[in-house]
Amino acid sequence: MGLRERKKLRMYQDVSDIAISLFLEKGFERVSVAEVAAAAEISKPTLFRYFPTKEDLVLHRFADHRAEAARVVGARAPGQSPIDALRRHFLAGIERSDPVTGVNGHPAVLAFHRLLYGTPSLVARLYEYLERSEAALAEALGGDLEARLAAGQIVAVQRILALENWRRIAAGERLAEVRRDAVAAAEGAFARLGEGLPGYA
Repeated sequence: MGLRERKKLRMYQDVSDIAISLFLEKGFERVSVAEVAAAAEISKPTLFRYFPTKEDLVLHRFADHRAEAARVVGARAPGQSPIDALRRHFLAGIERSDPVTGVNGHPAVLAFHRLLYGTPSLVARLYEYLERSEAALAEALGGDLEARLAAGQIVAVQRILALENWRRIAAGERLAEVRRDAVAAAEGAFARLGEGLPGYA
C-alpha cells in the first residue's frame, strides 16, 4: 500500500472514530453531519466524498468484513469445503474475541453495538452491507441460484449467532459462559448448514 492509500485509509478511520465518539456521547440522531465535519476539521463536501451517508460513518467499521466470507472461501485449503472453512473462521473469531462474532465484552464494543442495533437507520444500512457480503460470497460459491441461496443462509446464520452472543453479554452474562455456548451454537449451526447444503459441505 502506497503513501496515498495509507493516508486515505487513515482519514477514513479518523473521521469514523470522531463521528462514533460524538454519536455515543449525544446520540446518532442528535449529531449532524456538519458537526462531524467540523470536529474532524474537514469540509462537509469532503466528508461526503469519503462517506456517502451519515450511517456509513458508523458502518465503516464493517467495511473490511463485507467480502470476508468470500475471501475465506477463496483462500480455503485444497480439499476443504466452503462451509468447513467458514466454520473454522467463525470459531477462530470467537476464540480471539472478534467483535463481529458478538463475543466481546469490552465496554467500547458493547457501546458501539448498542448504538448500532438501537438506531433503526443504522440497522437498515447494516442490512445493505450484509447483502453485499452475501453477493460476494455467492460469487465465490459459483454465482448461480444455488450459490445465492446458500450464501443467504450462511450469512443469516453468522448474523444471528453474533447477535445472540452480543445480546447475552449486553444483558450481563459472563463472557466465559457466552464464549463456551457460542462455540457449541456455532458448531451446531454449521453442522446443520452442512446437512442442508451438501454441495458446499
